[in-house]
Amino acid sequence: MDGGGRAVPVVIDHRPGKQITPPPGRQRRDPAPSRLKYRLQRVWLTPLYRRVFRVGVPAFALAMVAGLWLADEDRRAMLTDTVTTAVTKVQSRDEFQVRVMTIEGASPVVDRALRAMLPVDLPASSFDIDLAALRLQVLQLDAVETIDLRIKPGGILSAVVKEREPAILWRHARGIDMLDAGGHRVASVTSRDVRADLPMITGEGADLATDEALALFDAAGPILPRVRGLVRRGERRWDLVLDHGQRILLPQTGAVIALEAAIALDRAEDMLGRDIATVDLRDPTRPVLRLGIDARNTIRTARGLPMLAPDGSILPEETEG
Repeated sequence: MDGGGRAVPVVIDHRPGKQITPPPGRQRRDPAPSRLKYRLQRVWLTPLYRRVFRVGVPAFALAMVAGLWLADEDRRAMLTDTVTTAVTKVQSRDEFQVRVMTIEGASPVVDRALRAMLPVDLPASSFDIDLAALRLQVLQLDAVETIDLRIKPGGILSAVVKEREPAILWRHARGIDMLDAGGHRVASVTSRDVRADLPMITGEGADLATDEALALFDAAGPILPRVRGLVRRGERRWDLVLDHGQRILLPQTGAVIALEAAIALDRAEDMLGRDIATVDLRDPTRPVLRLGIDARNTIRTARGLPMLAPDGSILPEETEG
């Protein structure tokens, strides 16, 4: 355009060898950026700086505004009340209410204990019932082996219980306990007559060897009606106690095999039907039989020796008149 604002046509000569001349009064622009612009572009191409400007700066500004707003105590209290009201309103909705608790597989005693352990009174919100904590608390009951707790649709808290099966009685200094096959306590009983169907073990440490005790009771099947129980000796071996005061002293290792051998000998020779007080199998290579008092007195009489009292002492000879 000229000085009067009129457009001035520009003629470009495309002939070879001709140089394009810019119109008068106009400077040619350098296409290269300035040094400052170049450096800014290089900085912008760095991923770290791009994240700082796109994420860091807005986040910092938002956090600063939120911090200034929350600096006022009344605003904080108002926000806390609003959140608490909203949470309570959601948790109190009908679909989150638990109204009934059903228990399957539990005895009346365990049933009552489970209902007493419930942390809240029904109906209650499902958010107030911590199933994991309640499960750990229930498993503290000796009679409970496993429990499956879940909240079912319709507001039902379902508890499926598997109780421990008593397998043996353990008499100790504090009383009599029922144990399962693994030696875990199930419950206490006042006397053996309460569960006369269960075999009896006694002695310190007997509860730690219930698996071996049950194996011995199985092996004693042919003489089981005569078996009164097992006594743990030194927390390392067993004595099998029979009626009429008879005992079978079993070794520390291989007790089941030794008992089976004694039963086989009894079947062949009626060993336990004789006046034998003790069958000592602690050394399986040298079994020892201890005769009863009557058998020993018979032998002593035949040999002309004085009689023995039931406690093993020698009776005084009768004086002649």
